[in-house]
Amino acid sequence: MQIGEKIIFDRYCWRILDIQDNMALIITDEVVELRAYHNTYKDTTWYDCETRRYLNSEFLNRFDENNQSRILLVTNKNMDNPWYGTKAGNESQDRIFLLSLEEVCRFFGDSTDKLYNRGNNRYWKKNDVNNSKRLARLVDACGCWWWWLRSPGRHNRLAAYIHGTDGCVGVNGNNVTNDRGGIRPALWLKL
Repeated sequence: MQIGEKIIFDRYCWRILDIQDNMALIITDEVVELRAYHNTYKDTTWYDCETRRYLNSEFLNRFDENNQSRILLVTNKNMDNPWYGTKAGNESQDRIFLLSLEEVCRFFGDSTDKLYNRGNNRYWKKNDVNNSKRLARLVDACGCWWWWLRSPGRHNRLAAYIHGTDGCVGVNGNNVTNDRGGIRPALWLKL
């Protein structure tokens, strides 16, 4: 296995983002479904959101028992939004999760400097050669789709996301109840 390679695990095609010791961080190559980040328009964090509950219960239960045993329980440190200072809440223990702002910048070509040096834009587009690496198609549809991150937006009724048309990072966020948000699950897989 190599970083950047695609693999089939259970019913999905995954992209390898990182390899450490005997485990690999993988993310679905496509947006696998559409759903809201949270079911109520109120302040929320990844720790409390409906999508986290769903991914670690119903979605996880779709995997066969052998494959479930290979999905590792990890502690995610949920970092505050670096542009707006929005609190990200408690760290969480997850088997399946969404990437954070920091992770998506680091693992899809390193554009981390833009994350910590805001400038005067709401999100970055131009001059980021990594945008196309973040594009993802929606399963069984034509074209790319926008997808959620687990990080908060400019306040806690918004969650950060990746634009579907150009792959830029929406640090400002989208309404947490927008049920048209794409889900690209990530997990650490025991090798």
